[in-house]
Amino acid sequence: MTMAKAKARHWSHEVYSVLKRADVRQVAYVPDGGLAGLIDLCNADKKMRSVVLTTEEEGIAQMAGAWLGGQRGVFLTQSGGVGNCINMLSIMQECRIPLLAMVSMRGQWGEAFPWQVPMGQATAAALEAAGVIVQPVDRAEEVAETVEAAARLAYDGLRAVAVIVSQRITKSGERG
Repeated sequence: MTMAKAKARHWSHEVYSVLKRADVRQVAYVPDGGLAGLIDLCNADKKMRSVVLTTEEEGIAQMAGAWLGGQRGVFLTQSGGVGNCINMLSIMQECRIPLLAMVSMRGQWGEAFPWQVPMGQATAAALEAAGVIVQPVDRAEEVAETVEAAARLAYDGLRAVAVIVSQRITKSGERG
């Protein structure tokens, strides 16, 4: 097993453990290679309700509904889908509904597809403009602790928080 595979496997399992400790019960996602390992772990958990979305903004609505129904959720998306969420994020801000999001980046480290670059470069600024607290992560060993801190800030502070996982971490596309 290569070092990159071990790190990818490590952080997704660690993040899954963080989500379990935070009592996350709902997971909304658009399929994504960078977060595939975490998505697989959540899908396999009978105590988590995982919902595949047709478009990213549905995830914001699902997270609002989960909170209003007494459950915590996490929204998993790729940076390319963030632009689809901007209008819906106003609901979270105006109503002080917590949002925990994980965003896998594209358009960064060694990107092979030029059409991923514009939104990849604009992701953090777009989220911040919508009032979302952005917490970037560039090292695999820091993903879980960043998600844990973001979950506390989101759920205890009633804030929208997005953990942005660098493409340098997810580039391998390793499922684990």
